[in-house]
Amino acid sequence: MDSEHWRAVITAAQAGDRRALDELVAGWLPLVYNIVGRALNGHADVDDVVQETMLRAVGNLGSLRDPDSFRSWLVAIAMRQIRDRARRRTPDRLEEAPSSDFADLTVLRLQLEGQRREVAEAVRWLDDEDRQLLSLWWLEVAGELTRRELAAAVGITRQHAAVRVQRMKERLETSRGIVRALDGACPGLRELTGRWDGWPDSVWRKRLARHIRGCGYCGGTREAVVPAERLLVGIALVPLPVGFTLSLAFGGKTAVAATSAATSAAWSAKLLGALTKPAVAVTAGATIVAGGAYIVTQPPDAPPPRAAIAPTATATSEPPRSSAPPAPTPTPTPSPSATQKADLYGTVVDAVDRAPDPDTRPTALPRRPESGITSTGGPKAVMQHRGDRVTLTGRGYVLVRWQISPGSRPGALVMPSWTGLKGRLFHVASGGSRRMDDPLPGAPNGYATGMGGPDIGYAVLPPGTQQMWQNEYFYLDGTVTLTQNERGCDYGLIVFPTHRDAVVEDIDHGPPQGALRYGLVRDTGTDSAPVPQYVTRGTPADPATVPQRSRV
Repeated sequence: MDSEHWRAVITAAQAGDRRALDELVAGWLPLVYNIVGRALNGHADVDDVVQETMLRAVGNLGSLRDPDSFRSWLVAIAMRQIRDRARRRTPDRLEEAPSSDFADLTVLRLQLEGQRREVAEAVRWLDDEDRQLLSLWWLEVAGELTRRELAAAVGITRQHAAVRVQRMKERLETSRGIVRALDGACPGLRELTGRWDGWPDSVWRKRLARHIRGCGYCGGTREAVVPAERLLVGIALVPLPVGFTLSLAFGGKTAVAATSAATSAAWSAKLLGALTKPAVAVTAGATIVAGGAYIVTQPPDAPPPRAAIAPTATATSEPPRSSAPPAPTPTPTPSPSATQKADLYGTVVDAVDRAPDPDTRPTALPRRPESGITSTGGPKAVMQHRGDRVTLTGRGYVLVRWQISPGSRPGALVMPSWTGLKGRLFHVASGGSRRMDDPLPGAPNGYATGMGGPDIGYAVLPPGTQQMWQNEYFYLDGTVTLTQNERGCDYGLIVFPTHRDAVVEDIDHGPPQGALRYGLVRDTGTDSAPVPQYVTRGTPADPATVPQRSRV
């Protein structure tokens, strides 16, 4: 940020200039949000801590003697509020899970790929103190803070800060190794994580690190590991969530009134309006595209290779094809309701649909009743191995996020399947900023699209299977089990119970915000909405044998 400009803005705001204070708060709110959000990893307290930080900054602006020190002063206030929040936490809240994972938000909003994504996801494995320091160091290497400001915010000398940062980086690299290993297919690691509840913590970080150090499979890497600081250089701030607001009520006055008694309520409303506008993130020389686990980039003039699959107008019962020998197909026993024609619902989607134009905004997502979804995998079920499954129960929305790695093992995809359905299940939207077969600009490591490339091979869908998007959204009213059936190409699924507002926020993220494309709404709001492919009310012995037909 231009120092001369902000010096003038701060001086004017201290003198009571309403527009200057408006600009000051709107301009620096994204920095505070990123520091707090990353330090707390998206905990429900993020909004409260951000609000308290901005209240204190605005309320005490008149006491700031040197406008040039505003940034370090503001960051120090944010860090004090983070530490105060940690001291105020009661024992019953110490293990409270994040309400919205900031690591996932970083990947989604900044479109991080490959090792950049790996760094963002490794943050989950750090302890609170390391995560607080990383929230500042990340912004230092991105050019948003200086080392002097980092040290001042933590309250230590620059020499001590160098030591602390180095130790934190070592633990971050250990955590990156864990993320990389969990994306692999090590049988020993799968056995070890069989008792893990899916939430990163220091105990499991140490257990998994010990396994990785002694495991030839997990300890090896198929590509050079780039230092974290080189990956983060030039990556911009995560934009504020759509609809993010701050309440500036403070002791019967507005926070602005605490600075200038002449400030009017009308101007306070104007400031609130500015605060509700989402910030726009800008990248500085970073090659980042719409977001997933293993996707990298490709030159725009390279044609997008994809499997030649002709759309089919009717449903097919052909099971998924795999490079592995087919398993015997048991005959599932459907529930009585599945055999009654009156109970059928949903439309047939057993055809390859065309992607909409990237600039086509999605239609409105219909509202369906939400009472919440419970998951046997917890708030985030990571399914990386064949046979991994999660049972979902309730009424609400579910996100299934795809991670495909033909670089590890290309070939035919054996699709995941939904079994034991009781109630109704709809395929309501697709998002994640891209379809997995979208061509990606600039393609290191052999990738051309999310489905692979000529150098590493492709993930190939069974004929008639819909091309998946990075994020696929479903609506459940009942109970169903989702099983990962990986037998050909290497892939993983992450399953999150979610809510309608989060779906809308994702699919409305389009090219103007740096995505490859807007999302797609599939829900009609009625029983004519599509249901997923590979779904059955039965419970076959081998879920991979569920046929593709999608009318239930």
